[in-house]
Amino acid sequence: MSAPPEVVFNTATDPARSGWLPGELRATPPEVDLDRLRARWHDRAQLTVHPNPAGGARVELQVDGAPSEEADRALDDLARAVDDNLTAG
Repeated sequence: MSAPPEVVFNTATDPARSGWLPGELRATPPEVDLDRLRARWHDRAQLTVHPNPAGGARVELQVDGAPSEEADRALDDLARAVDDNLTAG
């Protein structure tokens, strides 16, 4: 993603922007590790945001028991939420 890692992580963990998450995870607040830019939703999902040396962020999402297409769709939705967050100011 082209946004700074902190912006991506803050958007991903903002309860008001949880629409990018798959189904039942939307109602679950994440456990957040700000030092590692890592969030966990129980044992069901984990998100890690890494700085990209070329700028922006690289995002890893693991959703246990879900097809890879669901995680890919969630990352696409997160990218849109990040773009909306940046556009809003």
